Amino acid sequence: MRFGLQHPVFAVDGESRQIFKTLTARARSAEEGGFDSFWLMDHLIMIPGIGKPVDPMPESWTTLSSLIGVTKKIRLGTLVTGNIYRNPALLAKMGATVDVLSRGRLFMGIGAGWFEKEADAYGIPHYDVPRRLKRLSEALQIIKGMWSENSFSFDGKFYKVKKAICMPKPLQRPHPPIMIGGDGEKTLLRLVAKYGDACNLFEGNAAVIRHKLSVLKKHCKTVGRDYNEILKTKLSHVIIAKNSHEATSIAEEEGISPERLSRTILGSPAQVKNRIRELADAGLEYLILNMPPKREETMLKQFAEEIIPSFS
Repeated sequence: MRFGLQHPVFAVDGESRQIFKTLTARARSAEEGGFDSFWLMDHLIMIPGIGKPVDPMPESWTTLSSLIGVTKKIRLGTLVTGNIYRNPALLAKMGATVDVLSRGRLFMGIGAGWFEKEADAYGIPHYDVPRRLKRLSEALQIIKGMWSENSFSFDGKFYKVKKAICMPKPLQRPHPPIMIGGDGEKTLLRLVAKYGDACNLFEGNAAVIRHKLSVLKKHCKTVGRDYNEILKTKLSHVIIAKNSHEATSIAEEEGISPERLSRTILGSPAQVKNRIRELADAGLEYLILNMPPKREETMLKQFAEEIIPSFS
């Protein structure tokens, strides 16, 4: 099991000029603590259940780029890029640039996009779920094509690319890993089987994860893909405390909704380890975590010292 750290909340990072200092400290602490990757949400305004709409939410790709020069080895990614917000050919160019400047550390997260209020606020067409997924399918083909071919053309229903050149190419070969976020069984996991190097599941306990991965395995068999080539990842909230009662109290203080609490890994270090082992037994290989914002610094250090060594 490997671990990533997501930093989704900036409201407690200080005033605007302080945000980068705090973000740098968190990314460096994660790197030094043995985390494999550091992630930012790709949203233009704060999402419900995490914070208020007026909370600070820096644009993810420019913020990600700022971390290249202050870290050395940790992978950097967006969890996950909303496809509808950027032309996929431009996104391919952005990703290649980040991979080159970071000396091969991009972990490309992408999904269909979902936050309609956000799209409406910025004047971005939102579409219904089927059309967003069809756009994602074409976008994945364009990104992989532009990263792989010297001159790439694509004539799809939603996107058209004519002899597009993406130079310099990403440093990672054959290309940076593409992690597709979401767990829809009919279409999304089929896209993972066809185009993804990693899936990122969101919902569920170990039993749900086991089921979702069985669906992914079936899709891999259908499209002729080796299931073992795909990295199985999940996003989870984690709260480390003396015991589960204290952890639940922290969750209440943080204003975590009961629905989100049901997906949270919480309790003593031993209890947290057991929950992670259950996920690993279900087939999970990579866990991306976020932590209570006001306790992130302390909890990150504790996780690095008391949890990660047990899974090295």
